[in-house]
Amino acid sequence: MRRDERARFDRLFEDVLASMPEAIHRMLEEVPVVLEDHPSRELLADMGIDPDDHAGLCGLHSGIPLTERSVADAGLPEVITLFREGILEEAGGWDPWTDDDGTPLGGEAQVTREIRITLLHEIGHHFGLDEDDLDRLGYA
Repeated sequence: MRRDERARFDRLFEDVLASMPEAIHRMLEEVPVVLEDHPSRELLADMGIDPDDHAGLCGLHSGIPLTERSVADAGLPEVITLFREGILEEAGGWDPWTDDDGTPLGGEAQVTREIRITLLHEIGHHFGLDEDDLDRLGYA
């Protein structure tokens, strides 16, 4: 990802954060959010994902969800990572366009939407929600 694209993405991320309710900000005090361009080959391999085919990986919650923690888990590192390239791809890119069935894709509004969905999705994992729960909430 080019420096100007990274800065553009990060500005949208900051806008998303600024639009979140105070309750979300309090949640994010518990777990840092890190922005990366893409997952490392090692991370993908650890996840059982072909490192040459990581399309669509937008985010990752690393750590033990609150609902599964014990006293022995206190102090273990926890982080939410958002992957710029995956989010940008999922959103349809920087330029707006319409797919064959008429669905609008791309553009800053779609990228912003995907950043928000991904962030809320990973926060959900932090609080113990699984993929089915997140799908029902519209964050899958």
